[in-house]
Amino acid sequence: MSERLAPGDTAPDFTLSTDTGESVTLSDLRGEKVIVYFYPAAMTPGCTKQACDFSESLDSLKGDGYTVLGISPDKPEKLAKFRDKEHLTLTLLSDPDKQVMTQWGAFGEKKLYGKTVQGVIRSTVVVDEDGKVENAWYNVKATGHVAKLRKDLGLQGDLTA
Repeated sequence: MSERLAPGDTAPDFTLSTDTGESVTLSDLRGEKVIVYFYPAAMTPGCTKQACDFSESLDSLKGDGYTVLGISPDKPEKLAKFRDKEHLTLTLLSDPDKQVMTQWGAFGEKKLYGKTVQGVIRSTVVVDEDGKVENAWYNVKATGHVAKLRKDLGLQGDLTA
């Protein structure tokens, strides 16, 4: 089982490809607060709902100083289709070998329909300006997660209004 990150930990650095083929390196974002969220698969109902919620809240999260990165094991081509189909505005990153997910505690044993399986653990980690973990949530619910995250971070209002 992979270790989960906890507040105060240094966030493991990574460089991953976006749906447009560019690369994003976490350490390049020092000085910004970064919300990194891990989801199992593009174009599935729960992941679509979560990605749309993040997209709808993106302007407000940016206004509060946050960059949002969504990471899944999907290939960049599938992420590009996901972005186009759902009109997503956030940065989607591809982690096909699940190496970053494992380092961040977002891949490992989980319960699925009563069985223990290996898979992506829906997780959200907030990284501060110095690259340290500010908050980490594991096994989050896809629906309503962004509203809860905003509340937990002390951000005003819900932007879906």
